Amino acid sequence: MNAAASAPSADSLRAALAGLLDGLPPRQAAQAVERLIANYRGTTPTDAPVLRDRSDVAAYAAYRMPATFEAVRGTLDALRAAAPDWAPRTHTDVGGGTGAASWAVAEAWGDEPPRTTVLDWAEPALALGRELAAGALDAEWRTARIGGALKLADTDLVTVSYVLKELTAADRTALVKEAARAAQTVVIVEPGTPDGYERIIAARTLLVEAGFTVAAPCPHSGACPIEPGKDWCHFSARVSRSSLHRQVKGGSLPYEDEKYSYVAATRFPPAPTVSRITRRPQIRKGLVLLELCGRDGLARDTVTKRHGPLYKQARDAEWGDSWPPEDEGRAGS
Repeated sequence: MNAAASAPSADSLRAALAGLLDGLPPRQAAQAVERLIANYRGTTPTDAPVLRDRSDVAAYAAYRMPATFEAVRGTLDALRAAAPDWAPRTHTDVGGGTGAASWAVAEAWGDEPPRTTVLDWAEPALALGRELAAGALDAEWRTARIGGALKLADTDLVTVSYVLKELTAADRTALVKEAARAAQTVVIVEPGTPDGYERIIAARTLLVEAGFTVAAPCPHSGACPIEPGKDWCHFSARVSRSSLHRQVKGGSLPYEDEKYSYVAATRFPPAPTVSRITRRPQIRKGLVLLELCGRDGLARDTVTKRHGPLYKQARDAEWGDSWPPEDEGRAGS
């Protein structure tokens, strides 16, 4: 049994990735990652796979899969909180490459993970993803051109993670509309940058127009209250750094924070969320400051010791959590 044969998790994914770079000189791996990062950060959408061969795929997978996994995991945590009684039986991972999002989906519904189909146009990525997932994921890996002409089989869940930037605007629109046609739930994740957020907002609009309800992160399906160009909605996931991370980035910390923007939308009504914490809570002596997005727009809240149990929960709250906690009021207000 290989390293991937344990239950899907961040640890088992890291174990599966650990042997990828065996035989690949560290400098060559770092150079491959640097070139690929420069390509992905470019402003021109690609019309061909960026990952060319196994060494490209191995280096980039070892570098990026843990971060993508954690971002999608954070997104799915919010979706599951909004739809605790829903579980997908089938899942399509569009542009899934080596399958980081599919690992996160399998972990999220670990008792009965869905049958997954991973679609990507880079055969080397699919081949490596298949190898990593052997014994861990119930998945089929299929070559498909990701773009406006893509047709999807009906499925419970579609994930599209870190893909939209690689497409033209017309192909993005067509892909999101096709995902909405095919799925009961659509999850889209992009980098937590101003332009990544803009792509998420455009996708969110298309999903709402298609009859979906936003389950997360927004507490409503109306217009985003953030003024365009002034700010952007994003969240953060902590990722353990590998030696390759440290070599490429020159960092010494054992972790880094992956910033991401996302939307999760459903064709069924999710549980209502009052507000969501949109920045890291600021803890001060005797109080916690919270930046919130709620049904009435953006707001700030201050929780103090006089609020009793809610104060402890505020101190434990994390960026991206819903607020206030379910069934909690303001004792002592």
